[in-house]
Amino acid sequence: MSTPPPVPLRVALVNGSFEQPSVTDMAFLPDASQPQAPRHVPGWLTTATDHMIELWHSGFNGVPSAEGEQFAELNANQVSTLYQDLPTTPGTKLYWRLYHRGRQGQDTMALDIGAPGSEVEQRTFTDGNTAWGYYTGVYTVPAGQTTTRFAFRSVSAAGGNRGIGNFLDGVFFGTAPHVVLTKTAVPAGPLDVGDVVTYRITARNEGGGAAERLTLTDVLPPGTTYVPGSLRVVDGPNTGVKTDRAGDDQAAYDSGSNTVLFRLGTGASASQGGSLANTAALPQGTTVEYRVALGLRTAGTRVANTAVATYENRLGETPELLTSSSEEAVTEVRPAADLDVTKAVDATAVTVGQTVTYRLTVHNAGPSPATGVTVADRLPNGLAFLSADADVGAYAPETGQWSVGELAVGARATLTLRAKATRPARLTNTATVTAAEKDPDPADNTDSVTICVEPAPACCTPCVPRS
Repeated sequence: MSTPPPVPLRVALVNGSFEQPSVTDMAFLPDASQPQAPRHVPGWLTTATDHMIELWHSGFNGVPSAEGEQFAELNANQVSTLYQDLPTTPGTKLYWRLYHRGRQGQDTMALDIGAPGSEVEQRTFTDGNTAWGYYTGVYTVPAGQTTTRFAFRSVSAAGGNRGIGNFLDGVFFGTAPHVVLTKTAVPAGPLDVGDVVTYRITARNEGGGAAERLTLTDVLPPGTTYVPGSLRVVDGPNTGVKTDRAGDDQAAYDSGSNTVLFRLGTGASASQGGSLANTAALPQGTTVEYRVALGLRTAGTRVANTAVATYENRLGETPELLTSSSEEAVTEVRPAADLDVTKAVDATAVTVGQTVTYRLTVHNAGPSPATGVTVADRLPNGLAFLSADADVGAYAPETGQWSVGELAVGARATLTLRAKATRPARLTNTATVTAAEKDPDPADNTDSVTICVEPAPACCTPCVPRS
């Protein structure tokens, strides 16, 4: 497996399979030098003086196409050369492939490649009229050659008619596929623990040939959890496909490896990736997305994630396995502190005038240090403040606020609060802790105790604190 080099100038023929314009059976149409014609053949030029190219529809006169629905006959009204001129980068490896077939018997044509006017014969092809011959090859652009002509030249045709012979189809000449991945995290952040991030990945083929058997894998970042049912193809081939149904979709989440996998492109299935055309044919490429929830481990960190594409270059004689990686998608996660408060009292039944002693303990379970920690503990009517002792911070009796300040991970702070009972009643005292950081588990941020002050009113006899 190899990673493709930085992508050269993309090279790919226009209308290589002669699918444009559509013909019903057979038609002689102007070449690309005649764009003013209502129906001309895009991309291809001919040396024929009448500028005509002959296109056949599959099945006409009993001849099936080798690829797609149409093919061309090299010998139209004249013996000629059919060609395209393409911008090229010196040193670039270009692949070619084609189908060739005779019309009335053994037909022969030559493939010429080189600078316009200085083409070099690469190979000749001779095929009969019973089957298509398939051929591939490689061409490296010489130094200084920024325009390369790819040309088919008629050599001979069976039957002796100069306007008959040499069928062509499925022609390709260009660079290897080169998949470029772009990955984003939405929303951009910063976010909090418990928030959901949508990862969106776009695969675009900036090369020439199609990227075959394209798969995309993405290992979830540590501390995140996959959101079931969120795998989706949002653009490109198979748009709208959703997964999570075992075995029958083109994408899936593997809990064992904590990885999502998409099989992408035209023809993708539950077992293998499909084909992704280059950006000349598919400018936006294909885009997928999935979602993760930010867990406690991500608090106060940068969550970074990279996707990897694996695909094949099938332009040569044997498939070449290639990979591409996206840039990191980074999400800033704010710190989080899991605080809890516990409140105890020295006696749950006292008499008027007796001193009541409360003990409050605040604990930070992390994962981040807590700042701006405050405990709200206002004494209820019926208790008069006497004193407060705190090992951290200070208590303000007029507001009932215990300003703890900072609390390290695992640290505890204690406040001892004394008050005098001033009237008979059932009194509930509640303490609530808050901090600047989000608390991922706020259920234990509040604690209460109830006492009875004797003598109790009739409505409260017997005076037993309620849990």
